Amino acid sequence: MAADYYEVLGVSRSASGEEIKRAYRRLARELHPDTNPDARAEERFKELGVAYETLADPERRRAYDTYGPEGLRGAGAGGNPFGGGIGDIFDAFFGGSGGGFGGGPFGGQSRGPGGPPRGADMEVALDLAFEEAVFGATREVSLRLPVACATCEGSGARPGTAPVTCAECGGAGQVRRVRQSILGQMVTAGPCPRCGGVGRTVADPCPDCRGEGRRTEARTVQVVVPAGVDHGVTLRLGGEGAAGLHGGGSGDLYVHLRVRPHERFERDGYDLVEVLHVPVTQAALGAELAYETLDGREALIVPAGTQTGRELRLRGRGVPHVEGRARGDLRVRVVVDTPTELSPEEDELLRRLAQIRGHEVAPPGSGLLSRIRGAFK
Repeated sequence: MAADYYEVLGVSRSASGEEIKRAYRRLARELHPDTNPDARAEERFKELGVAYETLADPERRRAYDTYGPEGLRGAGAGGNPFGGGIGDIFDAFFGGSGGGFGGGPFGGQSRGPGGPPRGADMEVALDLAFEEAVFGATREVSLRLPVACATCEGSGARPGTAPVTCAECGGAGQVRRVRQSILGQMVTAGPCPRCGGVGRTVADPCPDCRGEGRRTEARTVQVVVPAGVDHGVTLRLGGEGAAGLHGGGSGDLYVHLRVRPHERFERDGYDLVEVLHVPVTQAALGAELAYETLDGREALIVPAGTQTGRELRLRGRGVPHVEGRARGDLRVRVVVDTPTELSPEEDELLRRLAQIRGHEVAPPGSGLLSRIRGAFK
């Protein structure tokens, strides 16, 4: 019994034409004999082509749905097992569109035919102070990279002359070769070996860039750092990378930010956090402190009875949001310090406080040093 074409493609009988095409592309990649060593792959690949040819054509699909395989004899069967022609099978393997040859050798590459290649992307690291990351800054980075030759204006040709269309590829920048296989004609495409994929040749090269259309030079690029960026963020500067050969467009410049730590503050998302040590007297009785923020000095209120671990919050004194006007908060985590090395007067005052509050405390002179001294008396 002949295989059901819907089962061959792995689709339902109500599948749309686009679903059938997607299923065919996926299975064609898996079953092509050049990439699948399975002995049955070639036979399944042929069967897949016949199924796709049938179901991709509305008239043939109606005949198949009504009469089965026998009904296809009068439905205008074609001799091409790949339905839409060599473009469809080429498209299935290389993911292109428009028959597999639109815009580049694989139907959708970034470089169009006959166009010089785009320059490479470049990377650079930029060190920032903590405050620069919080409030933003304008900085400059210096690097050496290929730039368009000023003498020939990037063409690669001696001034007064111009590049000419490549005779081998006709300006396409690509050459296509057709070979016969058991499946019929197979088309491969690749950069033209004569012009290197540019589509043009230079008969009289520029003396300064030797026909490349670019020269490596030191260059300074201005980087605008937005407020609120964090350590590890990468900024992309479009068109600030290396210039392409023979007037090709420039790549991008990627700036990796490295933010130096702050001596007081740590960052928690868009909030700033600091641990603040407060003496027990201020924690117990409350205080108003002159507190230095990144925006300047402000009053920080320590409420009476503050305990270790309490957070005091200054609204809107944190880090600005990169994509908005809001700012995080400044959170001050309090640590209450217990006094040490008390003077006689301080010792007496604390003992009076303990007596008033009914707290049991160690008697005077009960410390370790006092016990050691008493042992030698």
